[in-house]
Amino acid sequence: MPAAELPIDPDTAGPPRARGERNRQGGVLAVIALGGGLGSLARYGLARVWPTPAGGFPWATFGTNVLGSLLLGALMVYVVEVWPPSRYRRPFLGVGVLGGFTTFSTYMNETRGLIADGRLALADAYALTSLIAGLAAVWTGIALARLLSGLPVRRGPRRRSQSGHTATAVAATAADPAPEGAPR
Repeated sequence: MPAAELPIDPDTAGPPRARGERNRQGGVLAVIALGGGLGSLARYGLARVWPTPAGGFPWATFGTNVLGSLLLGALMVYVVEVWPPSRYRRPFLGVGVLGGFTTFSTYMNETRGLIADGRLALADAYALTSLIAGLAAVWTGIALARLLSGLPVRRGPRRRSQSGHTATAVAATAADPAPEGAPR
């Protein structure tokens, strides 16, 4: 696909710049760094208030990552479908603040620590529940943001028949198969 036909991120100023044009990414990098610092400070504060006992379930990291997943799901609805395009909003909030707030590295380090301590069942529970809760939180964030912004919570056709995949069409294809080698 030629570059001219590729979709363009709505948060950018336009099509890619030609070689030699002034690079204006410095501002975006600055807001990511600022947001990342703020998000990391929030995560650090939460970990200080809610410390993990030795060999215990890492609730602070679990809660941080699930909350961050919820907020990221909601943020993407607002950035893509509700708010007008902005060059700095998604980099600051999504990549910076929420990227600094959530922590895959600490999640993996804590899982490794539980395994090293011989707490395999707890490590398993932590790894699996973090994944499931994170995915559920993203979905919940998306649904809540769509509900609160007045958008339909479920997009796309409401019924299978509206999407062009009717039970009648499927049954007709099964009842009258095409000859071998013929395209369908």
